[in-house]
Amino acid sequence: QVQLVESGGGLVQPGGHLRLSCVASGSITQIYDMDWYRQAPGKQRELVATITSNGNTGYADSVKGRFTISRDNPKKTVYLEMGSLKPEDTAVYYCNADISAVFRPTTTYWGQGTQVTVSS
Repeated sequence: QVQLVESGGGLVQPGGHLRLSCVASGSITQIYDMDWYRQAPGKQRELVATITSNGNTGYADSVKGRFTISRDNPKKTVYLEMGSLKPEDTAVYYCNADISAVFRPTTTYWGQGTQVTVSS
C-alpha cells in the first residue's frame, strides 16, 4: 500500500518560515510529478507548487519568490520551504504524487494534510 505522510506544519507569525516534508512509502517503483496543494476554509483546493522527476518546478503566482519546492528521490521525499509567510497562506497543505508501485498502475496519491496557520 502506497502512502504519503506530511509533516512540518504549525503556527508561525507573519513573515516567518516553515518547512514541510512529505515522505512516500510502500512498494514504489517510480515517482513522477510531486505537488503541494493547499485548501483554506471555505475555499477550493489549489495547486501551490509542482516538481517533476527531473527537478523542473512550477509555482502559483501567489507564492512565487517566497516558496521553494524540492525533492530527494532516494529518500522518496518532497519538501516545501515557505518564507515571508502571510496570513493568507493559512490552510491545510496536502502532498500529491503520481506513483507506480508493484502490481499497480500509475496512480495519484494524496497525503492526509498538515495545518499551517500564519497569525500574530
